[in-house]
Amino acid sequence: MGLSHYRVQAMPKPESFPIDKIYVPVKRKKALRPELVESIAESILEIGQQAPIVVRRDEDRFVLVEGLHRLEACKALGEKAIIGLLGSAEIAHQRTLLSHGADAGAEHDKMARLKKLRLEKEAAEKITLASRAVMETGSAELPRKSPEKDIRNNLKATPSRLNRRTSASTPKTLSEWLTQQKRDGGRY
Repeated sequence: MGLSHYRVQAMPKPESFPIDKIYVPVKRKKALRPELVESIAESILEIGQQAPIVVRRDEDRFVLVEGLHRLEACKALGEKAIIGLLGSAEIAHQRTLLSHGADAGAEHDKMARLKKLRLEKEAAEKITLASRAVMETGSAELPRKSPEKDIRNNLKATPSRLNRRTSASTPKTLSEWLTQQKRDGGRY
C-alpha cells in the first residue's frame, strides 16, 4: 500500500520565494506583534531561518498561509527572498497541528532565551551608562557627615544631647559623669 491509502501526503520541499511576490491577507496583518518580529529577526541574524513559511499560489503571486512574523522579520532585515513551502491551506493546517508538539516547545525555549539575552544586554548598557556618569562626575564616593554635625544641625536636639556628643564635654571618670548627670537633670 502507498502513502495515499493512509491519506498522508508527502510534504513539499522548501524553496526560495521572492518576498515582494508574497501577499499577506488583511486578517493576518492584524495579528502582527512587532516585539515577536524583532526577536525572530535577532534569531535569524544569529542562527538563520530555521522554519520555512507556507504560501499558496494565486495566479502571479503567492498568498501567505503561515509564517507572518518570519516574513516580516526577513523584510525588516532587508532580505529579498525567504525559504518557504508551496502548499495549500490544508497542508498548512497539518503543519500547524504537528508543530504544536515538540517544535512548539523548542520555539518557546528559543524565544525565552532571546528575551533573556536582550534583557541582559539592556542591563549591561544601563550599568555602563551609570559608571560613565560616575566617572564624569569625578568620584563615586559620597560625602560623609560626622555624627556631631548631624546633632548640631538637628533643631530637636536638646542642649544636654549637644553637650554629651562633643568630645570636650565627654566625662572621663565616673565622678565626672555623675556631676554631668546632676547638672543636666538626668537620672542615674
